[in-house]
Amino acid sequence: MTDSTQPSLLPEDLPPEFEADLHEVEADADDTAGTHDTTMETIVELCKRRGIIFQSSEIYGGLRGAWDFGPLGAALKDNVKQAWKRSMLQLRDDVVQIDASILMHPKVWEASGHVQGFTDPLTECRTCNARFRADQAVQGDASTYECPRSDYSLCDFGPARQFNLMFQTHVGPTQESGSEVWLRPETAQAMFVDFAHVQLTSRQKVPFGIAQVGKSFRNEITPRNFIFRVREFEQMEMEFFVRPGADEAWHDYWIAQRWNWYLDLGLRRENVRIRPHAADELSHYAKHTVDVEYRFPFAWSELEGIANRTDFDLTAHGQASGKDLSYYDQARDERFVPYVVEPAAGVDRTALAFLVDAYRVEDAPTASGGTERRTLLKLDHRLAPITVAVLPLSRNDKLVPTAKHVADLLRGRCTVQYDDAGSIGKRYRRQDEVGTPFCVTVDFDTVEDDQAVTVRDRDTMTQERVSIDRLPAYLDERLDLG
Repeated sequence: MTDSTQPSLLPEDLPPEFEADLHEVEADADDTAGTHDTTMETIVELCKRRGIIFQSSEIYGGLRGAWDFGPLGAALKDNVKQAWKRSMLQLRDDVVQIDASILMHPKVWEASGHVQGFTDPLTECRTCNARFRADQAVQGDASTYECPRSDYSLCDFGPARQFNLMFQTHVGPTQESGSEVWLRPETAQAMFVDFAHVQLTSRQKVPFGIAQVGKSFRNEITPRNFIFRVREFEQMEMEFFVRPGADEAWHDYWIAQRWNWYLDLGLRRENVRIRPHAADELSHYAKHTVDVEYRFPFAWSELEGIANRTDFDLTAHGQASGKDLSYYDQARDERFVPYVVEPAAGVDRTALAFLVDAYRVEDAPTASGGTERRTLLKLDHRLAPITVAVLPLSRNDKLVPTAKHVADLLRGRCTVQYDDAGSIGKRYRRQDEVGTPFCVTVDFDTVEDDQAVTVRDRDTMTQERVSIDRLPAYLDERLDLG
């Protein structure tokens, strides 16, 4: 392939193991999860106990499908988004970012097909009046849905009807037909309707991408599995605009890029796979789609969809708005409507996958020579909510000023937590549980003798004495913070 619009990584250049994965997935598309080492109940309990994620409005009984991210959870989400932006934006010169409004002109959703087609099948139980997704509710199977009745075999499902998943609201002081708008169910459409303006002002040439991270809303019939399926969530989406004819090569390229991103950040290879969509499950706009799936405790489920959307979106919005959304290639003296390759991931699901994958319970040695069980999150340091914990051996007045000096010394370089509550052993275990890669302990030798601290590694539990003046460089080397 000699076309200058082709990506540098062509399909035939994909790593052999990746090509094998694709063939494997095609053969095993119906594979189920099997037994997972970690249960969802374990993750939910840890998240609540450590204030990572917990039920929204809990003091009022909570709201189904709504969760709050506490200090550590918010930091984890920020780190996931930052890692995505670094990969998509900082390390590339062919993708730009926007931050579009959640509320858009209602005709956007008509042109995109969401008003007519963004639906799930809804069924209602005639005996308990509970409502479920018809494709998930199986009579007599309590594991597929939640029902207020104790005897699930008595449920009697009525006929299915289509239920639109978009939240409707109104703008302005009165609620009338002309004021109806929708909360966006995806961030993608803004990147299509803004395509011409962004391309012109950013002076990008096809192929190039527009990326966005933001909130989306879907009125899920049955939110479930903790933060996996919720009604309010964040997305990380990128629309990559390419020349028709180059779309398949670019689709393969982005599959490889996204696959490697998850593995590079620590997801275990055996828990991730690529699953191509069958012809009967393709979206109306898609030529080809694959899902990056993760083996959650409840099933293999989608982390990210990577779709070849063809020119459907730009063509539909161009026709509906009467505006020209084509692209003129000066070098070729040619005008065309670009095709689009879309990697689209959920922040919440991605954070959940990293939490599940990082969870470990193992035997750890004690000071007395025995062992005890410890829980840790083996998160990549780029994702860990806390990078370094600074721990004075005690709250002794001699130790506190030096410990706070050490914390201040590191605070501008990484995320630091100062922790002086409880025994040093309990503090180590607490930091292990939330995934902190390194603990720095200030003891009496630090202030009276060597001006050195003890650095403890989360994963190996090895300890090394490091002088305070060398500490920033020591951590820079291990955490790549420079």
